[in-house]
Amino acid sequence: MSILKSFVQNILRLASLLVFGLGLCVHYRVRSPKTGVLVLPKLISGTAAPFLALLGILTAVCGILGRQPATAMLSALGALSLANHFQAVVATQPGFERVFGKDWMKKIPAARQRWMLKRRWNWHLPEVPTSRWERDMVFWTIPGSGRRLLCDLWRPPESVQPSGLAYLFFHGSGWHFLDKDFGTRTYFRHLAAQGHVVMDVAYRLCPEVSFPEILGDVYRSIAWMKDNARRLGVNPERIVIGGASAGGHLALLAAYASQQDEWIPAELKSRNLSVRGVTSLYGPTDMAAYYDHAGKFLGHKEKDFAQEKSNKKNLTQTRLNIYPITHHQMMRNLLGGLLDERPEAYRSASPVVYAAQDCPPTLLHYGAHDSTVPTAAAREMYQQLQMAGAPVVFVELPQTEHAFDVAMEIFRLGYLSQGSPAGQVALYDLERFLALLAT
Repeated sequence: MSILKSFVQNILRLASLLVFGLGLCVHYRVRSPKTGVLVLPKLISGTAAPFLALLGILTAVCGILGRQPATAMLSALGALSLANHFQAVVATQPGFERVFGKDWMKKIPAARQRWMLKRRWNWHLPEVPTSRWERDMVFWTIPGSGRRLLCDLWRPPESVQPSGLAYLFFHGSGWHFLDKDFGTRTYFRHLAAQGHVVMDVAYRLCPEVSFPEILGDVYRSIAWMKDNARRLGVNPERIVIGGASAGGHLALLAAYASQQDEWIPAELKSRNLSVRGVTSLYGPTDMAAYYDHAGKFLGHKEKDFAQEKSNKKNLTQTRLNIYPITHHQMMRNLLGGLLDERPEAYRSASPVVYAAQDCPPTLLHYGAHDSTVPTAAAREMYQQLQMAGAPVVFVELPQTEHAFDVAMEIFRLGYLSQGSPAGQVALYDLERFLALLAT
């Protein structure tokens, strides 16, 4: 019996240490390569915060009953920290009321609200009707090279009335890595169940191409959707684009700078490439600010510059292959040089430069503790759009890291991952933003 009691006490101690440690992580802001190892536990603690808080409460009660004061205290402190984070993240935001009016929810038809999240956070995401999912569709062939561009298409279930809106999504990538269909299925299932057509785009990456060509692929996807709108049940005037991280940067640029003729592919020069709206999940808004901010986290050292200067090897990769590469080399591949070498290239590739009154309705989600993309720069662009009179909703999620949305799927934790507060808040807001633009 004493062996069993000792075993239970050790389990409780481990649980209390886990809850306390993750409770500290969720409040800690990662700022440098030396503490970069904490990004993953910070993402996990933020994703499973409500469940970890419950575990902390249970462990604290057991500690009290078992006369383990240290265990009870650590568990209670960890639970309090996690509960505080959870409450801050899911708090109601005033952005929609400011942009769409006090009664904005009444503008969304009841039929559209059926499959939406009922609250900004739910213990478990509701089941939705099965969408029609077409994978690896060729939507464009690059003239001259024969290079084919692929996408996945999510279409509404047969039982759901189409909304007439298409949402084109560009995945996070650092402009170099990953692919479509990365941690987005939960979002796309829900959006398709609400009647929207979702186009998940696999644009070309560095070093195969650089910035202008990557942005050209975004414009090609818009043109394709407009060409195929009638066949897909989409109104060509109701196309919304969005993305995460680098994909968010590309979406903002394509939406704000569609009149920049030098970026439009030759075959699209005469086309109307404007969109109904744009969304960004932690996408860079100012490339100079991104260069400095990401450099501090990834390692911004002069010795890297010297090493890269002498390295003439052309890096190659396949999708999803995260090959070793420095921050400096990434920026050279994308914009042709470092900030002090090509300042004008960094400026022209910054969405904030084009923030003006005629920008389409915009939805922005950023984590206050983003170690990769500067949230302060996004906040400045939001303020600039507001001053210009453009419709924009800005949601800053307290104590939240980069890539908070994909954490809902990549950890594969079932109820725990689907319960991600930041991930659910972003989906809740996105559902309503698209529904309003579809009406």
